[in-house]
Amino acid sequence: MKNSNYILAIFTVLLFSACSEDTIDALGTGSIVGTVVEEGSNEPIQNVRISTNPASSTVFTDESGNFLLEDISEGDYSIEARKEGLLTQFEGATVRTNTEVSVIFELQPESVNNRLPEVPRPSFPEDNATDVAIPVQFTWSSGDPDGDALVYELELRNSANNDIRTFSNITDTTYTVSDLNYGYKYFWQVKVSDSVNNPVLSPVYAFQTSELSGGRYLYVKQMQNNNVIFSSNGEGNEIQLTSSNVNSFRPRRSSTTNKIAFLRSVGGRTQLFTMNADGTNQFQVTSSIPVNGYDLEKVDFSWANDGTTLVYPNFGDLYRVNVTGGGTQKIYNTPNGKFITAVDVSEDDSTIALLINDPNGYNGSIYTISPDGEFQNSVISGVDGALGGIDLSVDNR
Repeated sequence: MKNSNYILAIFTVLLFSACSEDTIDALGTGSIVGTVVEEGSNEPIQNVRISTNPASSTVFTDESGNFLLEDISEGDYSIEARKEGLLTQFEGATVRTNTEVSVIFELQPESVNNRLPEVPRPSFPEDNATDVAIPVQFTWSSGDPDGDALVYELELRNSANNDIRTFSNITDTTYTVSDLNYGYKYFWQVKVSDSVNNPVLSPVYAFQTSELSGGRYLYVKQMQNNNVIFSSNGEGNEIQLTSSNVNSFRPRRSSTTNKIAFLRSVGGRTQLFTMNADGTNQFQVTSSIPVNGYDLEKVDFSWANDGTTLVYPNFGDLYRVNVTGGGTQKIYNTPNGKFITAVDVSEDDSTIALLINDPNGYNGSIYTISPDGEFQNSVISGVDGALGGIDLSVDNR
């Protein structure tokens, strides 16, 4: 009986010891260390939120992309790495008592799964359309499979020169351009961006604008004590281009751009203006240095450089100005206090013809200079009276 009690006591002690060891093991802890980098470049990512499931502590990565989760009860965990702008990633880990588990995250941008916008489909003007009226309302269609906000860019080229016009930050699928040239062939393309992926381009479409009707001739009429510019096709179709409320005169058309330059009285000065062939988009070119001479009824100017600049006189000085209103440059000054009354630039921009006279309009002479203001040839000189009207021939002779 004593032996039985002894054996029972030993068994009880062993059982108690076994139970005590299981409890200690259940409360054991370990740690999780890891690094978060950018997939592909392996650059460390800072301030990534690291958490576990089942929940334990939450930490953020340091500037080297490293993190440490300490005193984690042993068991199986799903570790989450989360940061705005990056795809959330999960990694599994098994924690054991007094052990350190290492985990590496390679995160990707959220855009990695973002799909491209649809290729823009131009609808107007149709490809190779002709006789397209100005202004032109360009129309196209597109969309985004992820519902991203889209921004468009319209690019226009023409067959006459190397000019490229770009219209950006368009949020609609239509855009109207009013200042196109008549009778020009244009090429247009639409670019769409979802601000995530690279922009997507549409096919290139071509079209030709209509010819200006009723605009072969330019002339001036007096209305309400002002000069008013008109155009006509010579068959009775007359178009008033400028208002009768302002004094506008001396219209000169650019054969390259079909734009019309003219003179207008503004605040007691005579300034250069431009407009479209139908009278729209009137724009003041000169400002601080106006057009001037001994008699504004006779002073004339000229287009130059394929319609990109204008050359005009201001008493004895000759100026060149961009049609956009900038880049004013003095290119010539007459000797002996003479005035420049008229100027004509050759089609190839190699020669400028000048009509010169004294402040009273007499002692006239005509000669040519280079675009840089260098004297070339004398045509007429020593005339006591007045000279009027110059026009270079096509061959500059």
